[in-house]
Amino acid sequence: MDPDRVATLAEAIKAEVHKAVVGQEATLDLLLVGLLTDGHVLIEGVPGTAKTMIARCFSASLDLDFGRIQFTPDLMPGDVIGTNIFNFADSRFVLTKGPVFTEILLADEINRTPPKTQAALLQAMQERIVTIDGEDYRLSSEFMVVATQNPIEQQGTYPLPEAQLDRFLFKHIVDYPTRDDERDIVRAHGSRTTMTSPEAFGIEPVAGPADLEAMRAFVEGIRLVDDLVDYVVDLVRASREHPGLSFGASPRAANMLASAARAYAALDGRDYVIPDDIKYLAPATLRHRIVLSPGSEIEGLHPDQIVAEIIEQTPVPK
Repeated sequence: MDPDRVATLAEAIKAEVHKAVVGQEATLDLLLVGLLTDGHVLIEGVPGTAKTMIARCFSASLDLDFGRIQFTPDLMPGDVIGTNIFNFADSRFVLTKGPVFTEILLADEINRTPPKTQAALLQAMQERIVTIDGEDYRLSSEFMVVATQNPIEQQGTYPLPEAQLDRFLFKHIVDYPTRDDERDIVRAHGSRTTMTSPEAFGIEPVAGPADLEAMRAFVEGIRLVDDLVDYVVDLVRASREHPGLSFGASPRAANMLASAARAYAALDGRDYVIPDDIKYLAPATLRHRIVLSPGSEIEGLHPDQIVAEIIEQTPVPK
């Protein structure tokens, strides 16, 4: 596969999603990067900003199985990964697979379930394997978690632990649409009050597993010169030395940022990474991997402000 073919497929996927979803270019780019790098994406936004719809349409455009888990306070780990149930007819245990056995998994309002249930996803996200009663079961190579959370309503929620946040390639913030986009949304969806299926908008698969495999193979071979490797490392290490942070990003963050930059270059039709790829992806890669110091919290600083400072202060390769 060549750069032009990757860019063409990416544009075709986005065009299908745009049959139902207005705008959301950045969200689609990050979802595509996540898919091409075996990464997972956490989307944070207020209700009604098409977080669920975009995940469903994204899956439909790729001919991938779609599964959804509505996270609630009473959800148990077995409800996520599955469990062995005793069959009295033949006196043996039979595996009942949970919704995690899919390809695109929407973890809706993931912060509404206790840490014990959140942790049920850790092994699946990192290793593409789930362990049930001591036996390992492999998930699809296309397995990807698209998790959502609501930043407004915090009562009855359980903040994701740092170990689980670190499994997400990106944390993406979905803002309100522009006025023009909102007018287009009302035109397209203002005749109904319920969510319509992607099929109703004529969304069809434009890429399949074979295309994804070829695209991923191409991404792995994209050039990342030594100066840009140093730039990635310097950005991550600067987060550990910033006075406004108690903890900086982990070494996993550097690996993920480098991999994501390769995929983003491919979406742009290039076989090499440029500094702007890294600068563009750094906020979504780092914002959930840093912990503000008590002083920064008292001052009301946001992680994005710290990340912006780090990007501005880190020398960019010529």
